[in-house]
Parts: sequence; C-alpha cells; structure tokens
Amino acid sequence: MRERLITLACALGALGLFLAMFLHGDATSPGEVSRPTTQERGPNGYQGALVWLDQQHIKTVSLRDHFNELASRRGLPASGNLLIVTLPAATGFKTEELRPLESWVRSGNTLLVLAALADSPDWAFSLDGRATGDLRLLTGLEFAMGKVGARRGNGVGARITTARAYAQPQSTTLVPNGPRPLFDGVRTALALSDYPAQTWGLKVPYDGFALALARQRETGEGVLWMRPLGSGQIVVSALGSLFTNRALGLADNGQLLANLVGSTVRPGGAVLFDDLHQGLGSAYDPAKFYSDPRLYETVAILCAVWLCWVLGATQLQSPWTPAPVPREAELVQATGGFLARVLTNDAGARGLFDHFFHRIARRLRRTGSESPWELLEGHSRIAPADLRQLREWHAAALAARKVPLERLHDLMSRIQASLDS
Repeated sequence: MRERLITLACALGALGLFLAMFLHGDATSPGEVSRPTTQERGPNGYQGALVWLDQQHIKTVSLRDHFNELASRRGLPASGNLLIVTLPAATGFKTEELRPLESWVRSGNTLLVLAALADSPDWAFSLDGRATGDLRLLTGLEFAMGKVGARRGNGVGARITTARAYAQPQSTTLVPNGPRPLFDGVRTALALSDYPAQTWGLKVPYDGFALALARQRETGEGVLWMRPLGSGQIVVSALGSLFTNRALGLADNGQLLANLVGSTVRPGGAVLFDDLHQGLGSAYDPAKFYSDPRLYETVAILCAVWLCWVLGATQLQSPWTPAPVPREAELVQATGGFLARVLTNDAGARGLFDHFFHRIARRLRRTGSESPWELLEGHSRIAPADLRQLREWHAAALAARKVPLERLHDLMSRIQASLDS
C-alpha cells in the first residue's frame, strides 16, 4: 500500500510539472523578446491599446490575413477604417498585397505605419534591415540616414556589431511642429529604445509630398509625416514603440492615439492591427485554442489513462539488501522481550525466588538448616532490612500481587554476594 501511495505522489508531481511547463497560457518565456501583437501582454505588445479601444466601444480587429483580403472582409465598412502596421515585420510582405492595400487606402481608409527608425526597441533591433525596404513598399516614401546617424555608424551592419543594450530604456521625445487637431492635448510623446538608435530623414517623393507633422526634440529631425492618397491617407511614424504596452501611458502617447483614432475612424469603422506580419497567422489562434473544451477533455482522458497505467502496471521497489546476522545478545534481548510480553509480574517474581532458593540449596546441606529463611536469618552479613524486604516481596509473589522485578533482582544479587563472601 505504501508503495502505491508513493507511486501516486510521484505521478501527480510529474503531472503538475507537465502542466506548469506546457499549459502556461500566452506568457512570454524567459529570455524571449515580446513582439508587437495584440495578443502580447509583455512590454512590446498592443494588448493595452486593444483593451482600451474595446472599453471605448471602438471596434478592433486582429488582422491575420493578407492585405488583399481587406476589401472583401465581412463586417468591415468600405471606408473610415484605420490599419496599424508595425515595422520591421517578422515576415515579409507579398507583392500581391501591395496593390490591394493601395486601393483600400484610396477608397477612404487610413494606413498608420509605425517604423522603428528613430527608436530601437529590442524586438526591432535584430530585424532593423527590413524596416526601410518594407516602408518604401507600403508607403512609397524613401528614407535615408540622417547626419547624426551617419556619424554614429555607417549602415545597419555597423550598428549591429557596435551597439550594446542599455541597462535602462532610453527615451526619444516627439514634439508637434504646430497646432493641429491631431495634437489637441498633446505636448510630447515618448518612444523607448533598448539599443542605440539612429536618425533617418525623409526623401521627398517625386509624385507627391509628405507633410511633416512632428519632429524629434533631441535632433530636430522629422519623425511623423502624413501623405494623402486618394480619399485616404498614409501616416508614417519613425518611432515604432509609441503605442506599445510600456509606452502607451507615458507623456501624451495615449492622447495622441485617441486623436489618431478619432480623426480617422468613422462611425461603424474599425481599428485593425496587422498581426499576420508579426508572426500571428489565421491558422493559429491561441485564444481559440485554449478556449476549446476539446483540449481539456483530451488532457483529462490522457491523464486518467496515464494514472491508471502508472498505478496498475508499475510498482516502486526498493533495492533488496540482506539482513545482518543478529548477535547473541540481540537474540537474548529479543527472546526476553517476547517473554516479557506474555509473563505476568507475580509469575516472574516466583521464578526469581525459585532460582534464588535453588542457588542457596547447597548451603542448606552444609549448615544443616531446615529452610532457606533460617539460613538467611542466621547469616551475620545480611542486613535485617534486606531480609524483611525479601520476605514481603516473597509473600506478595505468592499472593499474586505486583512485585518490582528489577529491585527484587538487585536485592537477591546483593544477598547472594553477602553469602559468597
């Protein structure tokens, strides 16, 4: 029974370890950098912005399809929507996505591109080389490294080889270029960098213009632009971490996001977050996966079968070791303990008296005494008090009363020693 209980305890411990390792929800593993997605609750995710928009009764969509599915997406109006794309992306953009995206913007929607150029969060540092190329494909705008960035290092390769992570994130401050409705209640906005950042400048496109809305306070370079496109517009930010979980509550970042949503999303419109190009596709939805009752039914069945197999087909056995041969003293002690459990007190006392009288029987023949008591009373070395105590315990043993056996044994040994001296 004890072995079965030990087996059950070990099985439950293994089950608890399995649950802790593989069923820990959507938490980011230690050492893993969180990505800018709506499912991410870490510092770089958009979970905070998503929850806030839902509380304000603004429709939000985690976009996990390619951009060529925007026009045909159900429940989405043809215009008055805001699409937020974060660069650099974890997966590249397909060529067939670009023209449908442009048509979607021209029909009266807004594309907000948050490109980590003037800031350098940890999620963007290793993918920095993709940002400028994808930004040109999505917006038609081309960026070049500014003078400050050129002095710090030439190209992305030099940045990756020389940059070291900051002990504490460094901030980059956005300030408006002038009073605009977009900046009502916004004095500054902060972006955070985990690595040294560079400065990038916008090249004016040949087929249009881009209006500079805000600049970086530290360098004076532009960091926020707006480009009209048909009935819609493209807003480009060179700060990619403005609305992430760790930055949304800083300075006036939250107010800036509220102004962007309020000026671009019409009644019935939605705010879409591009999660597909940050690694979350429609083929895998963590929320649906963990909310499916079939997952827990399967886990319960597997655990029950496993426990039945562990308890029924296995057995913990301790290694066999030969028992040591008992010594003579241990055998005597064990035998005495066994007899002591079944021998009554008065019977033991009578046995001690029988052995005592047997030992002094030879003296009776030499002295001519008629009884042991006469021999003991006539011996000068025996104390009268010891003799009286011996008579009392003898009478008690004959009357089946309790006698202190250890003290009786000591008294007999003392009297025997007096007779032998």
